[in-house]
Amino acid sequence: MALGLEDRRRARAAALQMLYQWEIGRLSIDDAVRTFWSVRDGEPLTDEARALAERLARGASASAAEADPIIAASADNWRLDRMSVVDRLILRLAVHEFLHAPDTPPKVVINEAVELARLFSTDEAPRFVNGVLDGIRKKLEEKS
Repeated sequence: MALGLEDRRRARAAALQMLYQWEIGRLSIDDAVRTFWSVRDGEPLTDEARALAERLARGASASAAEADPIIAASADNWRLDRMSVVDRLILRLAVHEFLHAPDTPPKVVINEAVELARLFSTDEAPRFVNGVLDGIRKKLEEKS
């Protein structure tokens, strides 16, 4: 069964929260995923959305070393360690999708990342995330 837009959006939000626990708590990604599901409340996710959330979180954590130089090269005047944790994780999640989920159109990845920034970060974050990801998208398209 194909996931609808709302299920995908909720899965990405869950993946971001798992990544936050991974980054801040210094947990393994497996522990972060397990902890997230054990304390999460709210409307339950479908099995497909849960699987997508876990796949995205595990993938983004595994590809962080690959994504970080790509992000750094497109984040003019911003070092990764000076970015907010949430913004950095949103960017990692999106770059993971650019590189490893080619079935998701880049514009959808960017729109979803901007929505995550709107929900979880500062007022300036959506514009920042959009700008960095659009630059990355253009560089990746030039390479292919």
